[in-house]
Amino acid sequence: MKPPAFSYYTPETLDEAVALAAEYAWDAKLLAGGQSLVPAMNFRLAAPAVLIDLNRVAELQGIEALDNGGLALGAMTRQSAVEHSRVVSERAPLLHETMPWIAHPQVRSRGTIGGSIAHADPASELPAVMVTLGAQFRARGPEGERTIPANDFFLGLLMTALAPDELLTGIEVPALAARTGVAFAEFARRHGDYALVGVAAVLTLDDDGTCSHACITLLSVGEGPFVAARAAALLHGTDVADEAIAAAAEAAATEIDPPADIHASSDFRRHLARVLVGRVLHTARDRVRGAKA
Repeated sequence: MKPPAFSYYTPETLDEAVALAAEYAWDAKLLAGGQSLVPAMNFRLAAPAVLIDLNRVAELQGIEALDNGGLALGAMTRQSAVEHSRVVSERAPLLHETMPWIAHPQVRSRGTIGGSIAHADPASELPAVMVTLGAQFRARGPEGERTIPANDFFLGLLMTALAPDELLTGIEVPALAARTGVAFAEFARRHGDYALVGVAAVLTLDDDGTCSHACITLLSVGEGPFVAARAAALLHGTDVADEAIAAAAEAAATEIDPPADIHASSDFRRHLARVLVGRVLHTARDRVRGAKA
């Protein structure tokens, strides 16, 4: 199988890439790792007239520890680089924990952080993780640069807040608060397949063990990352006992409206959500308590 004919550009600077994106807008696709775009083109599910290859733009690559304790990632940073980065494991342990769940090593060696986020597949791990961490996305277009909160970035199935002439240039992950635990889990038919359901969680406890912050985000249960706000609210102000976790897991399973397909029914996805939310909350809580001990 071969894609339809297209014009091909290889900018070497961010300014060149932005200019090309502005010139061709809706007619163009940006090529990052190509792990989703190239198969779609070969199956002729995507037929861009112009392909703008970002792989030579060095400005879009890199991992940086920020002075405020956070982390900055270039959009073209390979997923494998993030997976094996000591800085990421120290500054963003949830992201570090999630990376091995993404597809297979061969895919992660080419796939990029920004490419996965901009593609906005509802079964993708990175959008859910970035929402859970409260990440900020940097976008650049002909009018300049702007910052988009992760929670406002994903608009629907394969849809984002990026304008057709904008590029996702980087991601900033804020520092975790003290006494914060994180956890990620997903269930797939085979490791490396898209998850039937996945869950990312962040849990912060005060000195007395009371929950002051919780965020629970599910993937593969709708058209984008789903923040289980009602479930998280049940944890606020509690000591996150097993009973509170069970109530939060039940709330998460009832507030989602997951699709049914050839892989799983809606009821089975709700069951998985209930189990996985309980699992990650137990893990996150126990990690906080273990760190304090």
